[in-house]
Amino acid sequence: MSELFQLRCEQCGRSFGNGPLVLCEDCFAPLEIAFDLTAVRSQVSRSVIESRPRDIWRYAEFLPVAEGFRSTLPVGFTPLLQAPRLGAGIGSQDLWLKNDAACFPTLSFKDRVVAVALAQARAFGFEVVGCASTGNLANAVAAQAARLGLAAWIFVPSDLEAAKVIGSAVYGAQVIQVEGNYDRVNRLCAEIADLHPWGFVNVNLRPYYAEGSKTVGFEIAEQLGWRLPDNVVVPMAGGAQISKIAKAFSELVTTGLVEPRPVRVFGAQALGCSPIAGAVAQGASEITPQLPSTICRSLAIGNPADGYRAMEVIRKSGGWAGSATDPEIVAGMRLLAETEGVFGETAAGVTVAVAGQLLREGRIPAGDTTVLCITGNGLKTTDALVGALPELPVLAPSLEAFEQRLGAFEVSR
Repeated sequence: MSELFQLRCEQCGRSFGNGPLVLCEDCFAPLEIAFDLTAVRSQVSRSVIESRPRDIWRYAEFLPVAEGFRSTLPVGFTPLLQAPRLGAGIGSQDLWLKNDAACFPTLSFKDRVVAVALAQARAFGFEVVGCASTGNLANAVAAQAARLGLAAWIFVPSDLEAAKVIGSAVYGAQVIQVEGNYDRVNRLCAEIADLHPWGFVNVNLRPYYAEGSKTVGFEIAEQLGWRLPDNVVVPMAGGAQISKIAKAFSELVTTGLVEPRPVRVFGAQALGCSPIAGAVAQGASEITPQLPSTICRSLAIGNPADGYRAMEVIRKSGGWAGSATDPEIVAGMRLLAETEGVFGETAAGVTVAVAGQLLREGRIPAGDTTVLCITGNGLKTTDALVGALPELPVLAPSLEAFEQRLGAFEVSR
């Protein structure tokens, strides 16, 4: 499909073909993948897409992957679930969950972006790949590199959750814990990428990697019966996912796969690291970096690379951005699990809590079709729930002990 896409400068419009580049050589603006959507439109239809396997490659014409380098892993096409009990709890009459807590192989939406990034890494001839990560990306790169036979170097903050560190090291990757927050880790990776001929998925492969997030938007539309929702609520870290979901909706309209419909885009961040949400709320034109301080480490990026674009997409759509405190994050995780049986990580708690705020404030009408993006599995962040759940009883193995416990439980209700 390489004839359908190329790198293009967002600011000056210069084209760069395809290669491991991230910034324009003339104006230093970020490079974006530009598609020939007229050609795409002539090649795809709803029936063609629906006839393909249920993974991200059913949307191949919309993804920047060189012919012959697609991964064989069945990444994507995760469930879109109606959530009536959660909706009743937060005030929505038509609530849906896009559940990437079930995404294969490492239980987060990062599996999507990595599948695209590593396909292009192979096309460019890289034998070593790497990333800076707050956890989910690390897991996805380590797993998929192992599948492809690529060496992987994973760089993470030294205070990362143990489950996410183990979830990378088990695949045989070289996992390096770096002192400091994600922004320092990312800066180190940029310096390494300048020195070594390695493919860093969120550095020199970033334009390709980010496009994988579009598949969330494609799937939402297809699973709703080839229609767009009224609203989508997306957790934000670096800001790429929210802008690419909006791009996916736009591409579906341009190619005639869905009817035009305005979609309001809403962003969610943890209050302890909310540079994008803060800028939106203040009406600022620039994003002020922050020093992260939150239990939601997967969103703890104080200087978001795609923050300006995320802010632009939110405002253009008529959406908004909110933030949640640590106690609200935990409450959101529990509410999601207790009402819908979905165990999401701390980022899911952020999304649920902020969605509730937006509904209470009237920014999201109760009767609208609203989709919440659940981006990772709660088994990765169980430490956030330590001390937040009721103490579990230990009983003697007798019916009498159970009946006493049952009586106490009924009285407490």
